[in-house]
Amino acid sequence: MVVAMDQRSNVNGDSKDERFDPSAQPPFKIGDIRAAIPKHCWVKSPLRSMSYVARDIFSVVALAVAAVYFDSWFFWPLYWAAQGTLFWAIFVLGHDCGHGSFSDIPLLNTAVGHILHSFILVPYHGWRISHRTHHQNHGHVENDESWVPLPEKLYKNLSHSTRMLRYTVPLPMLAYPLYLWYRSPGKEGSHYNPYSSLFAPSERKLIATSTTCWSIVLATLVYLSFLVGPVTVLKVYGVPYIIFVMWLDAVTYLHHHGHDDKLPWYRGKISRSTLFIRSNND
Repeated sequence: MVVAMDQRSNVNGDSKDERFDPSAQPPFKIGDIRAAIPKHCWVKSPLRSMSYVARDIFSVVALAVAAVYFDSWFFWPLYWAAQGTLFWAIFVLGHDCGHGSFSDIPLLNTAVGHILHSFILVPYHGWRISHRTHHQNHGHVENDESWVPLPEKLYKNLSHSTRMLRYTVPLPMLAYPLYLWYRSPGKEGSHYNPYSSLFAPSERKLIATSTTCWSIVLATLVYLSFLVGPVTVLKVYGVPYIIFVMWLDAVTYLHHHGHDDKLPWYRGKISRSTLFIRSNND
């Protein structure tokens, strides 16, 4: 059992030390959190969401056209930084589609999510389902999907190459594509394989659809490499993609590890509501 000291304030505003039992139920319910959120925050506007999509796609296309037109080594670094950040923005919109916060129309969420995530070489349903698993088990060392501290035994059994990729700066900043292929150390399966242990049998068609969309985009990039040259594709798409991956890994790492070290990690059986509260607090 993990027990940590937590600094809390009493009703008079005085700070005091209290024993924090991570296995205890939270002193509030999920309904209490929902009730505290203003009603207008629950309204999903497909028109507004699509306006963000249109804005970001227009910006991506305009930047790419400008980069090819100017074709200047003074302009390329500026383009890579800006375009890589826009790729990250595209990912965030697809992320919201996966959560269902983009709109209340499942078909619209799926269609837009596939278009956006496939463009940046992310298998939409594969990532969406594993991300759901992450949110359901966040803070649980054994059941969480990613971004958890490795048990000592597992760490000692890692190969040299895995340790280097995971812990040698700046290589962890480029870990996301490897995670999509191989998942995290100690876990098996792939986000592209319909028969991966990540997915239920009923989800296999969804995974196959997303992998097909991903393959079409990859094949298009290969075709463009023969059509206009691999260097051009690398400059216009490849480098911004790397910048996007760095944004994704950096933001995700800071989001999950840049918090109070008194927050506990769980093992074994633990109340799902406790994990849900922890996940939404993070």
